[in-house]
Amino acid sequence: MNTFEFERRELHRSLHAADERPDTSTVWTRRSFIHRSLLRGVAGAATCGFFPLINTVDLAWGQAGVQGFRFAWVSDTHLYPRELNSRFVEKTVRAFKEVQEMNPPADFCVFGGDLAQLGDPVELQLGAELLKEVKVRKVFIPGEHDWYLDMGALWNKTFGVTPWTFDHKGVRVIGLNTVAGAPDFWTARKMSPKERMGHMATLDGTLGGAWSVIGEQQLRWLNTTLANWPKDRPVLLFTHTPLYEYYPPWNFWIRDWRAAHEILKPFSNVTNVHGHTHQVLYNEIGKLRSIGMLATSWPWPYAPEGVPALTKPMIRADSGDHFDGVGWAVLTVQPTGRVDNEYKLWGRKTVFAEAPADSGTDDNRNQVLSPRIADRP
Repeated sequence: MNTFEFERRELHRSLHAADERPDTSTVWTRRSFIHRSLLRGVAGAATCGFFPLINTVDLAWGQAGVQGFRFAWVSDTHLYPRELNSRFVEKTVRAFKEVQEMNPPADFCVFGGDLAQLGDPVELQLGAELLKEVKVRKVFIPGEHDWYLDMGALWNKTFGVTPWTFDHKGVRVIGLNTVAGAPDFWTARKMSPKERMGHMATLDGTLGGAWSVIGEQQLRWLNTTLANWPKDRPVLLFTHTPLYEYYPPWNFWIRDWRAAHEILKPFSNVTNVHGHTHQVLYNEIGKLRSIGMLATSWPWPYAPEGVPALTKPMIRADSGDHFDGVGWAVLTVQPTGRVDNEYKLWGRKTVFAEAPADSGTDDNRNQVLSPRIADRP
């Protein structure tokens, strides 16, 4: 066993301590129990793993003092100029209209990054115009597609800087920037901003390297921000990329996620909501839950190494229906502190795959993407 593998095993053992799970674990609603019983049989329902079924992820906090509220999440619209791609615009408009039509209204809407495809001012300005449909409070975290044309200058001017935090009805809400820390591969190569953006817009581009990172400055800020928050009170943490090591070759991770988990470890009720993967995902590491969100633009295939054990994969999308496998989400914080996550998944009645073959997780050889020729060593 090499040093790297040894370190990963030791970290895994530490972060997955046998006695550490999110506080009070799973709440069984009648809706989720009936569906699990249908899948596994009544006898097996109580022993099956925790899966996000019936478009919901039920998380138990059971915290006194938490007031109920709902918020919406939309991300990964990947807008091109309207004349180049009207499909992505149509789906973005649909999502924002549905958010605005929520009844009762959402307390706020989180835009979780990748509003634009290539960071072009036309794309970001189009997104800002479409967002005017949503009249409730809006908060924003950037994606890599929004950032690397001008290193976030227009994003920060238009949507505000990250990180940020606020307290809402008994919950501490935090937004982080996980995309701005790519190692500088462009200066020595004398790349133009468009060339840099082109490499960063590639899922498995090699020049960009492991770009997703919180960074030391934000880690210090996170530690300070949580210093005065009671350890048993709920924390909602928004990131563009997953706050764990899902699939690094596609940058489905944050490379200093372990340092973040050390800061979050004393807190019993932390839920991380992330975009970027364009997938239904659920994971638990120690006491922290992670929920992956859909995109409005397109669905990514699941990673070749498979999905977290607690994820119930969705059925692979119909490539002939551009509204299939995409959507947004409504998250409800109950007065007890429980969070219900409802995927607003368009284009289908059946969401979750009943067999690995239906989701593509049993044989991903045909899903592995090859780097562009320009990116190959």
